[in-house]
Order: sequence, then C-alpha cells, then structure tokens
Amino acid sequence: MKQSNPLTQLSPEEVRQTARTTLAFYEQFAEAFWRGTQDHDVSQNRAALLDHVAGGGPYSILDFGCGPGRDLAAFRDLAAFRDLGHEAVGLDGAERFVEMARQQTGCEVWHQDFLDLRLPPERFDGIFANAALFHIPSQELPRVLGQLWDTLKPNGILFSSNPRGQDQEGWQDHRYGSFYTFETWQRLLADANFQEVTHYYRPPGKPRQQQPWLATVWRKAIA
Repeated sequence: MKQSNPLTQLSPEEVRQTARTTLAFYEQFAEAFWRGTQDHDVSQNRAALLDHVAGGGPYSILDFGCGPGRDLAAFRDLAAFRDLGHEAVGLDGAERFVEMARQQTGCEVWHQDFLDLRLPPERFDGIFANAALFHIPSQELPRVLGQLWDTLKPNGILFSSNPRGQDQEGWQDHRYGSFYTFETWQRLLADANFQEVTHYYRPPGKPRQQQPWLATVWRKAIA
C-alpha cells in the first residue's frame, strides 16, 4: 500500500484527541442527533452498496459508523435480508450510539473506535460507511482503509459518502473532519488497493454547487 501525504501532520496525542473530542460530542448529543437524522433518506446510498455486492449470498454487511441505527435497521428490514439470511452488523465508537443501535435494531453492534479497529479478516461482503470516514485524520486514513480492505471478502464492496471539500481538515463544532476533492479521494482509495465502481453526488437532482456529499463505491482489488 502506498503512503499518501496527509493534509495535516498531527502528533500521536493530537490524533487521539481527534477521536476523544469527536466521540464526546456524539455522546453528549446522541438523542438530538437521532432526532435530527432519523428521517434522512439515504436509500440511494444503501442501494448503491447492495446493487454491487457479488455472489449468491447470504451476505454479511458492516454498517461502519452506524450511529443510532437508522441504516442498520433499514438493512435488517429489507425483504432480501429476512428471506435469504443476510446479516447486518453495526460498528460505532460512541458508546451511547452503540446502545441505541442495539435497542433500535436487535442487531449485533460493535463498540470500536475508528482509530483502534479490531476487525476479523475476510468477514464482510460489503461495508457501508455513510458519513463516517471523513472523521479520520488524513494521516491515519491509509491504515484504516487497509483494515477495511482486510475485513472484506475477495471482491467485497466498500461504499462511502463524505462531505466534499478542497483537501482541508480540522475542527468544526467540536468534531474533527477531513474534506477531500474527488480526485484526492480517488487516489487515496486506489492507493489502498480499491477499484472504483461508480460515484455520484448528493442530494440527487440538485445543481453541483448544492450537492455537498460525494458518494463512491469501490471493490476490493485482488492482485
């Protein structure tokens, strides 16, 4: 895996602080976050992942950064998941989100910091990272992408949606974020041995300047 230059060079303590402070924000405002996001329609994103998962199943999907469980519940409730034995697993670094997601869905939900992942090898057919990976400092992202690559099965699919920007990172409302151009994000994923499947901007049907979200679909590349 190639090592891309980070947007900002942080000390080890500063890296840890990005996670501590960001997670503390979500812990403090967990219920408000749920009320504000539970009705957001990201069915387009869930479909983008499922439409490209290969093989006959049953599938195992990781909702990476599942929050209170909105999308985890949607995966669980899909007829295909009920009828064909597919599995949806959640993961989040905020303990309150993990509790809420378990209560909301009844699914298995792992409490893991994005910067301290403990993922089993080749476990998942797909990873749904909706508004999650941008919280990782750019210097740590190649390592985390490598861990996601490792936990995907051969030809597994990674979906990501991130707020786009001009290759800057820093603090906003007590949360840390990295905001990439499409070209930089494309390079980072290619360096991590992912092959691009497709990309689009959200919300749909708006002029580009009114589409702050970049959604991308990637396949685990096998040499």
